[in-house]
Amino acid sequence: MARFSSRFYQSTSSIRYLIYADQEGKIFFGIPYSAAEVQNSLTIERRIQLPDTDIEHTNLPLVRQHPSPNGEVTDVFVPLRHNNKYLGILAIGINPNPTVVNSSNLTRDVTIAVFVAIWAMVILGAVFNALTITRPIKELLVGVKNIATGNFKQRINLPLGGELGELIFSFNEMAERLERYEEQNIEELRAEKAKLETLVSTIVDGAILLDTNLQLLLVNPRARRMFGWEGKDVISENVLDLLPSELTRELSVPLRQIAQEEQESEEIDNKSLDLCETDSGVSPAEFCITLTQPTQRIVRILLTQVFDQPKETLKGIAMTVQDITREVELNAAKSQFISNVSHELRTPLFNIKSFIETLSEFGEDLTEKERREFLETANHETDRLTRLVNDVLDLSRLESSKIYHFHGVDLPQLVEQILRSYQLNAKDKGLELGQELEDNLPLVLGHYDLLLQVLTNLVGNALKFTVSGGRIVIRAYRLKYNPAIPCNKPLVRIEISDTGIGIDPEDQEAIFDRFFRVENRVHTLEGTGLGLSIVKNIMEKHNSRIHLISEVGVGTTFWFDLAVYQENCSSQESVKELKDLPPQVTINPSSLLS
Repeated sequence: MARFSSRFYQSTSSIRYLIYADQEGKIFFGIPYSAAEVQNSLTIERRIQLPDTDIEHTNLPLVRQHPSPNGEVTDVFVPLRHNNKYLGILAIGINPNPTVVNSSNLTRDVTIAVFVAIWAMVILGAVFNALTITRPIKELLVGVKNIATGNFKQRINLPLGGELGELIFSFNEMAERLERYEEQNIEELRAEKAKLETLVSTIVDGAILLDTNLQLLLVNPRARRMFGWEGKDVISENVLDLLPSELTRELSVPLRQIAQEEQESEEIDNKSLDLCETDSGVSPAEFCITLTQPTQRIVRILLTQVFDQPKETLKGIAMTVQDITREVELNAAKSQFISNVSHELRTPLFNIKSFIETLSEFGEDLTEKERREFLETANHETDRLTRLVNDVLDLSRLESSKIYHFHGVDLPQLVEQILRSYQLNAKDKGLELGQELEDNLPLVLGHYDLLLQVLTNLVGNALKFTVSGGRIVIRAYRLKYNPAIPCNKPLVRIEISDTGIGIDPEDQEAIFDRFFRVENRVHTLEGTGLGLSIVKNIMEKHNSRIHLISEVGVGTTFWFDLAVYQENCSSQESVKELKDLPPQVTINPSSLLS
């Protein structure tokens, strides 16, 4: 402290003295004089008069003035403390010389001026920095943030040169390139999206694309029709809120499992699902559900996970919906058909085998009459088997995609051939078989052999179900012109009427099904049960429909309409939509033969 004080005293002319004293004012060190010499009994104890103010309890310097030969001297008393303990004071005597004072004032003024100038330069420098550096940097920062969010139209227009100007130019050039690249990518994405939507819209099955939150991203028109979403904005909606209740109940767990990637699609929990029965096997992500609204139908659902290009991240779920109601019905019909055919074939084969085995083993023990009866029975069963096989083949051929070419058919010739074929059978049963044909009937458009089979089946049924003394009539007459018929053609109606046992109303729809026979109920007559199914299919080939009206105990009339043949109108145009036309007349069962 002494060395520091000495250097400080020698470096300035404004300080007259520096004095260190204790709490009582006793001087223990001073400059330019000191009390640090050796103390003895002759040494004079030096003291300084402390200020009247209680300096011991203040932290602020105290100032006082006292006269001296060279003028007033200003004393500054600075309390000395260490660790909050008062140790004494430092008394500084300031030289009152005017020159020194003026010098001090000048120094103060210069210091203030320099301080003000420095701050002015700092402020001006900050303004310049804000105008030339900070603002462009902030603009660049905002531009980078906008580009990061996908706004490639961002530009910075500041007239700056140098490196900062080059940076701004490079930024604008980069933004322009990104904008062109984005437009090109967007155009390509739009083209790909249009291709995808066109492809999906042409799919006959319902196609739905979901994200991992089960929200709809894409729905094709087929799916909209199946679930009644036409005209509704369902995109971004949760699929479980839109599906029918049956689907929502059954698909909630599998969809959430796939969306959360809890397990692969082959491990989906399907204990509560009705899996589709197919010949190729069943995938656990494929199952069938029966819907009841708006109509009862069966749909097949296929759930497939959609991953990104590296096949690492799940991006969504593809949901395929197929209406397999017709497929299920056809499978059931096929099974029933095979079962019925097997049953129908087994019966005549069993009878033939039984009678032939009897003749082979016991032929010598049988009379000539018994052997003849056995052979006649076997022959009868063989004919029955032949009819059954022929009917099955005819039905299969008609239900195939084979195309028949239609020509002009002469109805009187066709009816005459039928009458010659069945006249003897009718006479043997005591039945009257006749015809009522309108004069000068025009040719009808059709296939001669197919129409011959129709009349053969219908007249054969009439002979089978009409008791002795009855009557069977084949009628043909023109109908009045109907403008709904294509090519402006009139129609010819053909009727086959009988006075047989009639058909119950509950059987009138079912008799056209395969293997359905009225004798199944009356248990008296035999047949294959395929005749009317063949008639129905032949009429569909002619784009017409077979109708019937019947009353139990009165009789039955089957009737259908055919278009008149014209050479300048194609066969397809002539028969188009004929089957959808409503009947033009109503037949009264009580006057069938009037």
